[in-house]
Amino acid sequence: MRRVGLPMKICRFNENHIGVVEGRNVQDVSEALNTIKTPTWPQPPGDLVIANLADLLNEFHKLRRSAETFSLRDISLNSPVARPSKIIGAPVNYRLHQKEVNADKEISPSGGVKDIETYGLFLKSPVPVGPDEGVRLGFEARRTDHEVELAIVIGETCRNVSEADALNFVAGYTIGLDMTIRGTEDRSLRKAADSHSVLGPWIVTSNEIENPDNLGISLSVNGKTKQQSNTSEMIYSTRKLISYASSFYTLYPGDVIMSGTPEGVGPVSAGDVLECVVESIGSMTVLIKASWA
Repeated sequence: MRRVGLPMKICRFNENHIGVVEGRNVQDVSEALNTIKTPTWPQPPGDLVIANLADLLNEFHKLRRSAETFSLRDISLNSPVARPSKIIGAPVNYRLHQKEVNADKEISPSGGVKDIETYGLFLKSPVPVGPDEGVRLGFEARRTDHEVELAIVIGETCRNVSEADALNFVAGYTIGLDMTIRGTEDRSLRKAADSHSVLGPWIVTSNEIENPDNLGISLSVNGKTKQQSNTSEMIYSTRKLISYASSFYTLYPGDVIMSGTPEGVGPVSAGDVLECVVESIGSMTVLIKASWA
């Protein structure tokens, strides 16, 4: 079972730096990465930092006393997980979201959308972006919706995990923004466009969150609240999601399970500013940008 170590908020910033978040400041503890023994090619699946996190947390703590400190406003926040082997999505995991999907033909052209118990899980692109990188609208002529989610970061390799043991394999939690292009294609295509998986602003180690199934969650667009709920409303709990996912996939360090979004999803346009909040984690601000072209 996993030994998480000291409770911390850990961010990745300016592409190749690791920091410990303290209030509105970040202490640069990137020097600790030199202690990781990098495997020779081919490297095993997963994220090396997350795989070594228990030991790194002690190194981070030592370095904090002399670390260079930056203000959050002066750095660029990347995805706190650099190299997940996969990002797993949980469709229609809130009952009220199921109702709104079935009531909106633009979201569900065929109608009759069921829930996670029917659809199971799906895979997204394993290349997340951070909040300061923003979202690019790849198909501006099509509706693209915001979906805020609690994201679970797996801490060690596991398979066929029981619900009772599931949280022992969690390294921490972060906020997920699952941007979704509406249409008839499979979810794994419409939710996997470049920049459509945002993670941030940092990872909160699992020992800082006593119960991930009772966290307030919200999203606002240009200051107006659009989504507001609690993870207690999820159909599949955090434990059940991990157990269920591990019955289909081997889960590796750094793998991310995005736990589904509550009601209130809606379209965004270039220039919109999203504020995503999950209780006990924090908030991240994400700018919606025009297409890559």
